[in-house]
Amino acid sequence: MSTPHVVAVMGVAGTGKTTIGPLIAARLGVPYAEGDDFHPAANIAKMTAGTPLTDEDRLPWLDGIGAWARGREGLGGVVSCSALKRSYRDRLRAAAPHLVFVHLTGDRRLIEDRMSRRTGHFMPTALLDSQFATLEPLEPDEAGVAVDVSGSPEEITERAVGALRAHRQRQPLG
Repeated sequence: MSTPHVVAVMGVAGTGKTTIGPLIAARLGVPYAEGDDFHPAANIAKMTAGTPLTDEDRLPWLDGIGAWARGREGLGGVVSCSALKRSYRDRLRAAAPHLVFVHLTGDRRLIEDRMSRRTGHFMPTALLDSQFATLEPLEPDEAGVAVDVSGSPEEITERAVGALRAHRQRQPLG
């Protein structure tokens, strides 16, 4: 891509946002920010205890990610953020109007299997159902692409970068 843009890698827990986000950033030659790092301690404590976050819980988190994305406009960057609801994505776009989403999608069984094998993460597999129940996929009027998470991280990254390039050709972002 000739001009750096800010990309939010979204999807339910376990789709690989933390794995794929840095790989996309490397391919685009821009910095990566881990969305989980924007959560206040109270949010992490709730999720660790198996309690889903409320919309109110998510507001400071979304605002922190939005501020980071706004600061990267014109410079480029990739941030991971579940962004499960349209209203969350709208809030992020209000802060960073040119933000583009890569929605990592996949079969629930595949995602649950991946979640059960990861270690050291605060999000329990028990919250996956609430993630899927909350998920509102990208709508046609939203700047973004959907990418299937089957395959290796390199294959997923290749699909994501290709989809971003195709999206840019269809809808210039600047």
